[in-house]
Amino acid sequence: MNIFYPVQLLADWLTYNIFNIAPKTLLASSINFFIFDTIKIFILLTLIIFIVSIIRSYLPPQKIRLVLSHKKTYIGNILASLLGIITPFCTCSAIPLFLGFIQAGVPLGVTFSFLIASPMINEVALILLLSLFGWKIALLYITSGLIIAIISGIIIGKMKVDNLLEPFVLQNVEDKSTNSLKISFNKRIIYAKKYTLNTLKKVWLYILIGVGIGAWIHGYIPSNFLVEYLGGDKWYAVPIAVLIGIPLYSNPAGVIPLVGVLTEKGVAMGTTLAFMMAVTGLSLPEFLILKKIMKPKLIIIFGCIVATGIMLTGLLFNMVL
Repeated sequence: MNIFYPVQLLADWLTYNIFNIAPKTLLASSINFFIFDTIKIFILLTLIIFIVSIIRSYLPPQKIRLVLSHKKTYIGNILASLLGIITPFCTCSAIPLFLGFIQAGVPLGVTFSFLIASPMINEVALILLLSLFGWKIALLYITSGLIIAIISGIIIGKMKVDNLLEPFVLQNVEDKSTNSLKISFNKRIIYAKKYTLNTLKKVWLYILIGVGIGAWIHGYIPSNFLVEYLGGDKWYAVPIAVLIGIPLYSNPAGVIPLVGVLTEKGVAMGTTLAFMMAVTGLSLPEFLILKKIMKPKLIIIFGCIVATGIMLTGLLFNMVL
């Protein structure tokens, strides 16, 4: 049974009865898509973000840094990537914690694993992918994102490029607040409510814009138009999708609805996921902020390694899906 069937009934009622739009028209298709996906996404976001924020309340940044700084490199890369899933920041807001990791003595490669995983893989991305494509695609995306984050971090760590950081970054900052948060469960519930509300306030516009554009593509863009330029049988489709995605900057809530529509229109799954990874995992604002704490050469190394990993993942998905 489809648990979102009542939502579909509501979308149908609003589209055809309240808005009185003629069925089987392009406008009706777009409006119905917009209403259904918007409601479904907000329901899932509210539930999952609330649960994840309670879990996150047990993992203050000080404790995270302490754990990572005492682990072997490969284990640290894996843990840092996993932590990126439950500490979902955009690329720009993840950078202060990235800086804190370095100044706490966490290896550079480990911190890059976190920086890559945090914006690319988070509960928002998971929820939206789950709602649009099901658990198999969501699991594939998470697994590939983790592999990219882990391997990229290991490669950067092996390159011994600490000298490409700005001098002030390597000056350890004493952190006296290393104790974990000792608060009651009721306070964690209150925290989760506030965090969920604040998160929804930050992403609601991205969701509406993303779903809105997706609804327009769903109703009005011919399938053969997108397939012609980004079809899965074209070797250059994935590289082009990644190169287009890198200059863009968006929240996963705004990108993933587009992924669903692009796939629906015939664009290969690997190509659309590569596009999403590039938008969420790499961005020009991120590079501009990173320029303040590292030299351009390291930024180029970071961008090239991650972009290559995303392209290979997209090509692999196109081959197996």
